[in-house]
Amino acid sequence: MTPFEAIVGRAERHLESACPHMRAAIRRLGPCSLQLQPDRFQMLVRSITSQQISSAASRAIVARLKASVAPDALDPASVRACGEDGLRNCGYSSRKASYVLGLANAILEGEVDLDAMDALGDDEIIERLTCLRGIGEWTAQMFLIFALGRPDVFPHADLGVRSALQRFHGLAGLPEKGRSIELAEPWRPYASIASWYCWRTLDAKPAAGDA
Repeated sequence: MTPFEAIVGRAERHLESACPHMRAAIRRLGPCSLQLQPDRFQMLVRSITSQQISSAASRAIVARLKASVAPDALDPASVRACGEDGLRNCGYSSRKASYVLGLANAILEGEVDLDAMDALGDDEIIERLTCLRGIGEWTAQMFLIFALGRPDVFPHADLGVRSALQRFHGLAGLPEKGRSIELAEPWRPYASIASWYCWRTLDAKPAAGDA
């Protein structure tokens, strides 16, 4: 059992005892199968790509990008070599192409070290990532959850999480930030795992909140 799997086991036990809605979700859906994504750069590229478009469209664009840089790996150097025109040919808008290139350049020039982020706290990681154009709080939170396996990240702006909270509590509309944080308090310190269950109850992927 990996350290993250051990955390997930503790999280499930806590959530079942602390929240009746999570208890019902866990019993219906079974154990959490959240998979960490080892390639941190690719994870951020996928997150930027997915903003404001469907999951299917995002996957297709990333697949074309991987094919365009092959046989090289999809890494900062290959993305920079691709250039804006190459990214546009893969389906990126000019704006998103500039975001992806900005991320690649920041890593290559030493402004951002994704491998060194394990030693940083959640808030500091969010602050560093959101300094980059195209990476907002939601994308940084997804990085914390899916790349670093941080257990207590609550993406309050995520549409899927808000929709699940609305349904759990019979609310007339989607809860705003303050109300969402209040309703999620029983999930602490395992809000990441609870958010995963929220997405699964809606049979949906994480819903981007960045513009």
